[in-house]
Amino acid sequence: MPGQMSFDALKRAVAEGGIDTVLVCLIDMQGRLMGKRFVAQHFVDSAWEETHCCNYLLATDLEMATPDGYASTSWRAGYGDYVMKPDLDTIRPVPWLDGTALVLCDLLDHHSHDPVPHAPRQVLKTQVARAEAMGLTPVMATELEFFLFEKSLREIAASGFRDLTPISAYNEDYNIFQTTKEEAVMRPLRNHLWAAGIPVENSKGEAEAGQEELNIKYGPALLAADYHTIAKHATKEIAWAQGHAATFLPKWHKDRVGSAAHVHQSLWKDGRNAFFEKGADHGMSGLMRQYVAGQIRYAADLTVFLAPYVNSYKRFVKGTFAPTKTVWSVDNRTAGFRLCGENTPGVRIECRIAGSDINPYLALAALLAAGLRGIEEKLDLAPPTRGDIYESADVPEIPRTLREATETLRASAMLRAAMGDFVVDHYTRAAEVEQEAFDMAVTDWELARGFERA
Repeated sequence: MPGQMSFDALKRAVAEGGIDTVLVCLIDMQGRLMGKRFVAQHFVDSAWEETHCCNYLLATDLEMATPDGYASTSWRAGYGDYVMKPDLDTIRPVPWLDGTALVLCDLLDHHSHDPVPHAPRQVLKTQVARAEAMGLTPVMATELEFFLFEKSLREIAASGFRDLTPISAYNEDYNIFQTTKEEAVMRPLRNHLWAAGIPVENSKGEAEAGQEELNIKYGPALLAADYHTIAKHATKEIAWAQGHAATFLPKWHKDRVGSAAHVHQSLWKDGRNAFFEKGADHGMSGLMRQYVAGQIRYAADLTVFLAPYVNSYKRFVKGTFAPTKTVWSVDNRTAGFRLCGENTPGVRIECRIAGSDINPYLALAALLAAGLRGIEEKLDLAPPTRGDIYESADVPEIPRTLREATETLRASAMLRAAMGDFVVDHYTRAAEVEQEAFDMAVTDWELARGFERA
């Protein structure tokens, strides 16, 4: 893949003056890149071995506040350090920033040098290791949906987030003329990501004004999450550079459709898709049927990782292509899980529950945990649900609020066994913090509804 760099290639680029800055980044709980900008020569001389960060970076909310209730760190414990250990296999240039390269880090305990269990990359690595112990390689891809706006983030913030005009005026789903108007953002996004070693396949208009979708080729699960994180970061930076704003908020307006991050999944064995069985119903192997059955049985347990914020649940609306039920179907976009590539070696399951605000490491880890449990329990898969699934009665629904999903996560014996109590308790607390912040807020809706009449 063009763009990816070995450590030796980075050293040569630094010596030749092509790279003068290295972004050394961890992934926080919200799926954002956090870290430091290193003088490139210092990085290749010594900092490539390790650097450090405050351990509060895995115990904050979206606002970077430091709420209490985390066992991992606190004011009482003094907010110590983590070791940021660069994964040298992740080095790549950042072509949209002059003279810049990037490396992702794993987080280690400052004292024991053991992996930090609740670090998002480590949470996913743990589930990948479970699959590998079964002789299987998880292969995944995510779709990135987002909205572009006429004005910049600074201008929109100054307006109190009220002057929200999408970059285009009408539904641009697959519309070439409409998306041509957005090429000032989308063309450099596609090409810069490709040059950075992210295998972008295409972009397209989505089913709303100003809504775009970016599609990246499938890969091993950890790499797929890395691709997603860097692409999301690049989208925001490139839109900013062009004077526009990009948002991955799942539901920015009650009358507009939401944004998703559909997750495509398969398990491979000996270089082949183990989900495919020629001549089987829909081309689905027994292994695939068990995996999908696990995801359906435990869908509610996973929902906090697929919809992590209060706003996430505003997206689950009938008739908007967002699912409301946790059933599977054959190429039916009204279901929570959609079979794609029926009867072909590319057969896979697409989870449509995940929103554009996911932390991809946590979402992919949770989906893997449920699918692997389905294999371990040899679960039977019910027949596919057909027709308009929005109207289907007596089928399980996606939790409708973060509060409901949080309680399901707290009680999940499956995820506690797969991820460990410490990890589940940590992210349960993160969901509680989000809910507590919303419960304290006074919204525009409340003011307009009750200011005079209450």
